Amino acid sequence: MNRLRWLIVALTLAVAAGGAALAFPEYRRAEWPNTDFSKSSVSLGEIMSGGPPRDGIPPIDDPVFLPVSEASGLADTEPVVGLVIGGEARAYPLSILIWHEIANDTVGGVPVAVTFCPLCNAAMVFDRRVEGQVLDFGTTGMLRNSDLVMYDRQTESWWQQFLGEAIVGELTGTMLKVLPSRLESWGNFRQRAPQGQVLVPNNPKMRAYGRNPYAGYDAGTRPFLYDGAVPEGVAPLARVVSLEDRSRAWSLELIKARGEIALEDGTVISWSPGQNSALGDAVIADGADVGNILVQRKTVDGWRDIAYFVDFAFAFHAFHPDAPIHDE
Repeated sequence: MNRLRWLIVALTLAVAAGGAALAFPEYRRAEWPNTDFSKSSVSLGEIMSGGPPRDGIPPIDDPVFLPVSEASGLADTEPVVGLVIGGEARAYPLSILIWHEIANDTVGGVPVAVTFCPLCNAAMVFDRRVEGQVLDFGTTGMLRNSDLVMYDRQTESWWQQFLGEAIVGELTGTMLKVLPSRLESWGNFRQRAPQGQVLVPNNPKMRAYGRNPYAGYDAGTRPFLYDGAVPEGVAPLARVVSLEDRSRAWSLELIKARGEIALEDGTVISWSPGQNSALGDAVIADGADVGNILVQRKTVDGWRDIAYFVDFAFAFHAFHPDAPIHDE
């Protein structure tokens, strides 16, 4: 069942219970006997049910890949998370991640969590190593600021995907290392990594892969399950681009209009056409062209990729309310 169907069920329960069922439900503590709720960096009242139960949106734990040369069924314009570590290149199509949200994998010898929160358009890759142990991540079924709240199976601490930070449990305050990746078109990935691999469904019949269960979402005016402040002068569901320090953001439309933005430290943010929105049409391959963002920094060894994020404006503002969003 996808999140929208879970949401309908949750809303029905909310009405039956007087309208408060979507706030953090105390009965759901029973799902988490090993989570230390006495430790948290946020109020539990800020966390709400997104509808699905624990791992109701199932993470991918045993990912299956095909060589790029053998892959079929993806349009060149479909979005993928492209990741290259230690010379090993892998693509994770959003047509799969939109149904699973987390893929636990190892690339170039590095344990990684490839994550995508559809409600925030937040695609992030994390190093899964923390304090000498490798964590495996799943979905709590909970949201904060409409963003995915993950958990690790080793301590059952809860993690804010948008921040890569543990917010409840034993590891509260711990930060995951963000790894550079690209949110790019399948065609772009194939061109730069012809010897790479692409994620394919473990069971092609498990979900309606290739379809968008949030059809029309990015054309809306208000995000799901979010009642916080929105940025002034920028549509809540407009895409904005930020770097790892999240000190500021630029609207995607501004970058598109300029072609590129050069920063004082040698970083260049550029836009090129040819990538579908995963959250527009019911069929992802038919989504509007939002283009590709590439962020690189010039060093003595040449250009290298820098971690960046393409998120909805409301989510960036919710987690970084004092950071400016540049738009023209």
